[in-house]
Amino acid sequence: MSSSSVLIQFLNGLAGASSLFLIAAGLSLIFGVTRIVNFAHGSLYVLGMYLAVWLADRVGFWLAVPLSMMGVAGFGLLIEFFLLRRIYRAPELLQLLATFALVLLFRDYALWAWGPEDLLGPRAPGLRGAVGTFPEYDLFLIAVGPAVFGFLYLLIKKTKFGILIRAATQDREMAGALGVNERLLFTAVFTLGAALAGLGGALAIPREPASLTLDLAIVSDAFVVVVVGGLGSIPGAFLAALLIGEVKAFCIGLGYSKLTLAVEFIVMALVLVWRPWGLLGKPGGAVAAPAERPLPAIPRLGMAGFAALAVLPLFGSDYALVLAGDMLVFTLFAVSLHFLIGPGGMLSFGHAAGFGLGAYGAAVLALRAGVPMELALLAAPLVAGAAALVFGWFCVRLSGVYLAMLTLAFAQIAWSVTFQWDAVTGGSNGMVGLWPTPWLASRPAYYLLTLALCAAGIFVLWKTLHSPFGLALRATRDSPLRAEAIGIDGHLVQWAAFTLAGAMAGLAGGLYAFSKGSISPELLSVPRSVDGLVMVLLGGLQTLTGPVWGAALFTWLQDTVARNFDYWRAALGSAILLLILARRNKS
Repeated sequence: MSSSSVLIQFLNGLAGASSLFLIAAGLSLIFGVTRIVNFAHGSLYVLGMYLAVWLADRVGFWLAVPLSMMGVAGFGLLIEFFLLRRIYRAPELLQLLATFALVLLFRDYALWAWGPEDLLGPRAPGLRGAVGTFPEYDLFLIAVGPAVFGFLYLLIKKTKFGILIRAATQDREMAGALGVNERLLFTAVFTLGAALAGLGGALAIPREPASLTLDLAIVSDAFVVVVVGGLGSIPGAFLAALLIGEVKAFCIGLGYSKLTLAVEFIVMALVLVWRPWGLLGKPGGAVAAPAERPLPAIPRLGMAGFAALAVLPLFGSDYALVLAGDMLVFTLFAVSLHFLIGPGGMLSFGHAAGFGLGAYGAAVLALRAGVPMELALLAAPLVAGAAALVFGWFCVRLSGVYLAMLTLAFAQIAWSVTFQWDAVTGGSNGMVGLWPTPWLASRPAYYLLTLALCAAGIFVLWKTLHSPFGLALRATRDSPLRAEAIGIDGHLVQWAAFTLAGAMAGLAGGLYAFSKGSISPELLSVPRSVDGLVMVLLGGLQTLTGPVWGAALFTWLQDTVARNFDYWRAALGSAILLLILARRNKS
């Protein structure tokens, strides 16, 4: 590369870093004070984009930016006042589910208000030219990031409000005991974080269109920056944004453009393996998982349910068998995730990696290597289990949100490989023509196979939980130091549990692939992992049967409501919020 090309890529990296910091700064503030992992932060960013595009046609771009920021701040204030302050004392996983419900609600609101098409924003007046070959607007963005960082640094270090933020970040309980008005502080911090998200979204419209599907992609970027920098650390977020922005820019400049889909997650994985709490973060505790209440009637209930499902082909239509098969597949997927989160105490944002790799493992063997369908299906859990064995070696050394984000990193790396490896995986087009062998070609036959294998997988997980291994896993979750003192190797136990859960998710993925006849990289995506979390949390972590009911309910709602109602995401999100508030009122 010539010196001029290096300079251009360096400036591109700075512009990207400023954008990343604007995304992540608000999320870091919110988590640092309230301890809420705000999945809806990407929606606030996208709302800023939509408002800026809409306002720019009416009041001009430069006035639209602050108005959009204030509009998003007001929206964030309403979210905090009417929802979040009611669940601050709820388990962390319920808070996560509540913010994901907000994502569903906002996406359908944006669909209703602005339509399904991407909206292009105007170019910034006065900054439409270039200095040499570098856009003037990108130079402006390079200045905005440090300016916002300087403002936040002075706010936190030099003002009374900043002292309260630091106190709550370091010891929220002690700050409350000293008389800090937690409600007012939380409201102010969440509103400020929302304003920063809105500012970032508004400033992005000259560079990219507002899109309904940006929310989860944006929040993934924000999580990466925050976790690499250290949860709750604004300087850490700024440093992480610079690191990731420059790495992405030089990957493009050096001709490794395909690597940019995964490079930020590779950076996050390397940082967390080297420094588990981020560049400037501090050690944090694990996300608490409530203890299960095992039901002695589970074997009898399971046998009765199995018998009822086994006779479904006698009177059910083909459509009923398809829906029931999907429910079974996602039940196994949800039960394997519950195995990690509940008894294992390991929160995962990337469990879809096992599901997708199982599906792709079976598909590649069947379509590329000509392996019989039966053997390809049996290989699905082996492929996913092998990947989980590798991923888990790194992941189980972390805990809490850091562990969750490392699972997300590995899932995104696996997704980027399947998305771009055209010769093997079909790339973005996926793989088609994946059908069962002739003796399983009929719908009832394949349904019964799905029932048998899913029941077997669930039974293996259930028996494991009630074995000495399951007791050791719970002991490691509840008291790692005591478990180690009595001779339990906690890391080894969690590593084995991580591998087993990944293998069962892979079995579910293989069954799903042969059921649908085609697969795509979407099977490994963040939304698929979030679907699994929703299934588990809908059913409840406290019971071993919770993920079964949660998966069945979620699959049925998604199918039934989506076919009959255009705004099914909003309906599902509303139902999730009602369930959360009802559970909170009972507790």
